[in-house]
Amino acid sequence: MAKTTIISLPVFKSTFIAASLTLLLAGCANTAPSTEATAAAEQNLSAKQSADARYTELAKRIYQAMQENSAWGSAELPDMSAQALAAQFERQQAWLNELMAVNVEALSTQNQINHRMLTYGLKNQVDGYKFKDHYMPLNAEGGFHSSLGFMARNASFRSQQDVDNYLKRLRSIPRYMAQQTAWLEKALAEGYTQPKASMVGFEESITAFIAQNPQDSLFFGPFKVAKPIFATTEQWEDMRQQALQVIDQDVVPAYQDYFDFMVMNYLPNSRNSVGASELPNGREFYQNRIKHYTTLDLTPEEIHQKGLAEVKRIRNEMAVVIEKTGFKGSFEEFTNFLRTDPQFYPKTAEELLKEAAYISKQADGQLPKFFKLLPRQPYGIAPVPAEIAPKYTTGRYSGSNSSDRAGFYWVNTYALDRRPLYQMEALTLHEAVPGHHLQGALARELEDLPDYRRYTYISAFGEGWGLYAEWLGKEMGFYQDPYSDFGRLSYEMWRAARLVVDTGMHAMGWSREQAMDFMASNTALSLHNVKTEIDRYITWPGQALSYKLGEMLIRQLRTEAEEALGADFDIREFHYQVLKNGSIPLDILEREVRHWIDESVSQSPASE
Repeated sequence: MAKTTIISLPVFKSTFIAASLTLLLAGCANTAPSTEATAAAEQNLSAKQSADARYTELAKRIYQAMQENSAWGSAELPDMSAQALAAQFERQQAWLNELMAVNVEALSTQNQINHRMLTYGLKNQVDGYKFKDHYMPLNAEGGFHSSLGFMARNASFRSQQDVDNYLKRLRSIPRYMAQQTAWLEKALAEGYTQPKASMVGFEESITAFIAQNPQDSLFFGPFKVAKPIFATTEQWEDMRQQALQVIDQDVVPAYQDYFDFMVMNYLPNSRNSVGASELPNGREFYQNRIKHYTTLDLTPEEIHQKGLAEVKRIRNEMAVVIEKTGFKGSFEEFTNFLRTDPQFYPKTAEELLKEAAYISKQADGQLPKFFKLLPRQPYGIAPVPAEIAPKYTTGRYSGSNSSDRAGFYWVNTYALDRRPLYQMEALTLHEAVPGHHLQGALARELEDLPDYRRYTYISAFGEGWGLYAEWLGKEMGFYQDPYSDFGRLSYEMWRAARLVVDTGMHAMGWSREQAMDFMASNTALSLHNVKTEIDRYITWPGQALSYKLGEMLIRQLRTEAEEALGADFDIREFHYQVLKNGSIPLDILEREVRHWIDESVSQSPASE
């Protein structure tokens, strides 16, 4: 990629320059030209400060309006009616138009990033409506119905109002699910559905919410804790009875209706094709998703070729590691050995969770050597919730924006014979530390950032960092066993293969079977995971591209820094520079890190 230039100096540097000029010129006899230069510098600074002030006020007004109009801002669940969604789109388009009219070059560096982040989020919402996101509020892993589980898991009753709001949300579930079902019916009529093959077994994610006894419902979970201080015993019992009644009479029937619709209507009549390009405006939609998830201007064909090149490189590295194991046989025989030999798999869920915990603590102990700034927020380890585990990925990080709740590294304990231990080091470094938890927690703790920037997640940055964290594990002392090192390479290959299969299916006419064969023949993923992953890519176009493309850029920038700085290269400082702005688009990351490299080179003794 071509180097990008710095658009403008930060405000504090501009202020320092102007002040320094004023002091220097005060002692000069011939002041006329210098006075003009000083006046011009001060005028430019004043103009920049004025532009920053105008932008800050605009962004504050728009973000406040976004919060007030948020679909999740009220006690009840969002109104998903056609009228409500259209009105929301009109508001979002108007805000986006205001932001696009801003002269970005007149802003300070930090406000340029702020503007980009606010625009990024709004544009995705506007594009989502244009491309009919509301026609597909589900994918192979779950959907709107399973997302409601977070409402229960994250509920915290600190006041009577909290309980009242929670009960209101429960009562609004039938209306909310009926509205979502109506959009799915419309999608069926227009051929705008998820692919049939990738949704097999989806109904299991619904039955998990249909409790025969309301006390067993996930939604009753918040009422199983000790009585809150604000309520008497009698009041608390009344609240619990209200919840049981709502769950039994409103929530469970709503889920049953949705289950019946999915089994009898949606799943049997979904489309047979798999690619996003088969949808109305599908090619344009897929290109839009590439831009959103990667923040890069790349075509599917360019990404496909990058993927093939990475697959070839990693296969060569795999061959070297296989030789170290002493295994005699072909690559296919070796991966079959890894998939079938019981020695590589946990016997119990507890064993798997303990292995994840042990690796996590090993990583914690290495962090100070590689990072000069660490987050305050801790993280925990927990199994993937049972109601979504069968169709869920191997592991995931679930962050928290609340000061009283930790982030969590989720480990999938479903089907233990498909969760190889030799991949646990790579998975843990990616999802916990130094991967998602470290990056996400640091971003949330950054001071002097507007909330719309602090909490916006750029997939190419976050997932690219997670994959870089796996690679960094080699320097941190992990992957000493050749099998775990092969697990690392298999995970890297997994992400490289995504570049091939995602673009292959969504833009180049690949079948689901062709994609699964490519993934199975190039990675050591279990066949269950291969199927789960391919179905995820089919029903979530473009997102899987962000991992490898982001990691490739971070590694490229590190190489540039090492070559430019030589003995002066400091790994802790490099990581600080990458993470100090939070989750940002890749072109901004490129610009900021290269600016740091240039400054560091100019300030080194060798350059004087």
